[in-house]
Amino acid sequence: MRSPIQTYLEALHAELKSLRRGNVANYIPELGKADPERFGIGLVTVDGVAYMAGDADYPFTIQSISKAFVYAAALADRGRPYVSQRIGVEPSGDAFNSISLHPKTGAPLNPMINAGAIAATSLVAGRDADEQWKRIHGALSSFAGRPLEVDESVYRSESETGFRNRAIAWMLRNFDITEGEPMASLENYFRQCSVLVGCRDLAYMAATLANGGVHPVTHKRALPTEEVERVLSVMATCGMYDYAGSWLYEVGMPAKSGVGGGIIAVLPGRFGIGVFSPPLDEKGNSVRGIEVCKRLSQDFGLHVFGKTRNPALAVGRSYTGAEAPSRRVPLPALRDCLATHAGRIKYLSLQGFLEVDGIEYVIRRMAELASEANSFVLDMHQVEGFSDSAARLLDQARLNLHGEGIAVVLSRVHRRRAIVEPMSRVLAAGDHGFLSFEDNDLAAEWCENRLCEGVGASTEQTADLDDCPLFATLPPTLRKQLRGIARRETFAAGSRVFGSGEPMDGRIFVVTSGHASILVPRQGGGHQRIASLGPGMNFGELALLGQATRSASVHADTELQCEVLNTADIDALALEFPQLKVKLLESISADLADKLRRATGWISALA
Repeated sequence: MRSPIQTYLEALHAELKSLRRGNVANYIPELGKADPERFGIGLVTVDGVAYMAGDADYPFTIQSISKAFVYAAALADRGRPYVSQRIGVEPSGDAFNSISLHPKTGAPLNPMINAGAIAATSLVAGRDADEQWKRIHGALSSFAGRPLEVDESVYRSESETGFRNRAIAWMLRNFDITEGEPMASLENYFRQCSVLVGCRDLAYMAATLANGGVHPVTHKRALPTEEVERVLSVMATCGMYDYAGSWLYEVGMPAKSGVGGGIIAVLPGRFGIGVFSPPLDEKGNSVRGIEVCKRLSQDFGLHVFGKTRNPALAVGRSYTGAEAPSRRVPLPALRDCLATHAGRIKYLSLQGFLEVDGIEYVIRRMAELASEANSFVLDMHQVEGFSDSAARLLDQARLNLHGEGIAVVLSRVHRRRAIVEPMSRVLAAGDHGFLSFEDNDLAAEWCENRLCEGVGASTEQTADLDDCPLFATLPPTLRKQLRGIARRETFAAGSRVFGSGEPMDGRIFVVTSGHASILVPRQGGGHQRIASLGPGMNFGELALLGQATRSASVHADTELQCEVLNTADIDALALEFPQLKVKLLESISADLADKLRRATGWISALA
């Protein structure tokens, strides 16, 4: 099944590709050669699922995005107290190449401006510059999940034109922020900025931060957990230079940009985002990159100060139609079909307030099961509501699965405005949307009928007394006698056969055609459907046990035809055939035991 997330990213890419604002960076000659038409978007979940659009694997140099990961390496190697004495964490409000140092200590104000980044590079562990570079290169590669290479031409261009950065490096040495000969560390800084990445790499690097420092695919730890929050905090306040405040207000995710056209954004515990587009705004940030992140944040509700939760919690439990069949007792043709194919009915019980990451997880679960599914029942009983963006993705998944011949239906959404309204808002004109059922049993029956019709098994059933389990074990002579005292009754669709609490009138019913529902009253009003009755099924048999009042109501869902027996007639017949009552009581006991087994199966499936 095609993912709605993928569809969304491709549509967003197509829309923003026409955005022509901004200019390619040219203060480093090699960067000025970048193709302004290149544009890629990547999004990776914390469990490693990647969604890519456009030039996701086109290589470009990481530039200042490396600052976040080298700062992370310095924290891991030296510890926060040591690093904090030499690099601050306060926003500068200045451009990326500003010489922003503390007036008393000479320490750079934060690690995301050039001064702080050069200092962080010098603090990475290593006995000399070569060892430090191996550590830096290894750290960047571990975040990406693969060995990264350096663009040597960009490195030379950076080194040959980096006069301002050389001045910064000597100033840092003057204030004893760095140790030893500063030019060796500065060359490592130029080299780290020249590392080649693609959007896919950036998204995985961001997802590693979102996943607490563990790469979501390799499962290797790239950064100690306790340092992740410090890196993300500095990215949130300083990662976008003098646009950082507006970014946090409008987009709401820790982020870092680079003049090569890249941007990473992190939503902790949920997603990592990478975008690449070389044209930059006046502050040095990718124009298309900012627009992508704004749209993702707005459309998917990804602001870091919004609700956050583990997306896997969106699915409370899952089971199949084989584990929890409908409560009707099918006749042989339907029973044989369901015995073979009922596992193709998949139930997912959803829960909580569903936003994009939760629905993305639900959709992936459906995609994993789709190859062996005929239909999905999404049980909404524990769902608090939907965001519009989540509803839009789920609706797109419904349409995609429909195209593959798989039905998606909703259960238990009756009068649930928090679910119905957002689902309704996202429907295309003329689309009636999801098929919805008041309870799981109705949904199960519909799915069972669809399943059996799809494999050629007839769901149109008729029956007589001989098909009814209550009478099937009787000798043929007794069944013939019962047919002689039975009378046929017909009930119109929507009519009530009898009501809960009414006096028992001695009638026992066997459905010969049509369908009915057994309803029990709910506390506070209304009714709960507890069973479906089809051909061959009986109801009212507790009259044989002397029950005085009806314990439930029975309503005809369609035109309903029944063979009706009266206990008084059965008692009279039993005077001539004493074994009749014994056989009927045995059948009732077996029927109650079967219902108990089925109920236990439901409980096991739901537990």
